[in-house]
Amino acid sequence: MEVAQKTYICCSWKTSKMKELLTRSLTGLIFISLLIFSVFYSETAILVVFTIFGLLCLFEFSKLINLKGFIQYIIFLITVGIFVFWKQLQPDFQIEEATMILLVFSIFVSLFLIRDLFTKKVIPLFQFKKYLLTTFYISSSFAFLLLIPHATDSYKPYIILGSFILVWVNDSFAYITGKNFGRQKLFERISPKKTVEGFLGGLLFSCIASYFIAKFTGTLSFGSWLILAIIISSIGTIGDLIQSKFKRQANVKDSGSIMPGHGGIFDRLDSMIFSAPFIYLFLKILHYVS
Repeated sequence: MEVAQKTYICCSWKTSKMKELLTRSLTGLIFISLLIFSVFYSETAILVVFTIFGLLCLFEFSKLINLKGFIQYIIFLITVGIFVFWKQLQPDFQIEEATMILLVFSIFVSLFLIRDLFTKKVIPLFQFKKYLLTTFYISSSFAFLLLIPHATDSYKPYIILGSFILVWVNDSFAYITGKNFGRQKLFERISPKKTVEGFLGGLLFSCIASYFIAKFTGTLSFGSWLILAIIISSIGTIGDLIQSKFKRQANVKDSGSIMPGHGGIFDRLDSMIFSAPFIYLFLKILHYVS
């Protein structure tokens, strides 16, 4: 009787795990397919999809930091509207200087978040800082995500797609390497499952993937994609840790539940959100130098 009960429990557990894996895989496939479709269908499609993603991320982040009201959503729409949408409608609309100012503020806020990650037990969240975060951590990052394909003054969708591929490769191999070889914790207080070995594994395979992205896309040189791989793996990991710290402060496991098996949109895009201003900065430097 006891053996039969144990067998039943074991089978139920395996069935549950299989269902969870199937749900996670299906949700991830839909998300990736939607992103790839929008990137290649048209500039308008990627604008619409990323604007929706951005508003969802902003909603989830606002809940994490307990920011009520709608001002942050208006700021988001104004930021995307001016720096991306209006620029696409009016190619002669010159706001390069304003974009650089937005970039400086975004990176400045990112550096403060990195400082708070390593030096503060709890990230200070007074009211004014909450609006700084929603504006220069979330809203401006989505503006730069949408500007990345235009960083070289012509629309190159492979650049944004390649950047996402590097994020996916880094996350996947960081998990695989960490699970099988991980010993040294990376930042146990914030993310107990992340290991140094996992981080290095993700970085290594991202660098390898950068060669194939450079070879098959014909957009940037291998050296440029290699630098992007390092930027995305290292800064993206920090972005993931920062988001984990916000979730710990809010005492939640996931930022949302819109993606079964994955959590929220913010959970899926946290690395890319934090990396976006740095990716855009590197591409602009590369463009000016060349």
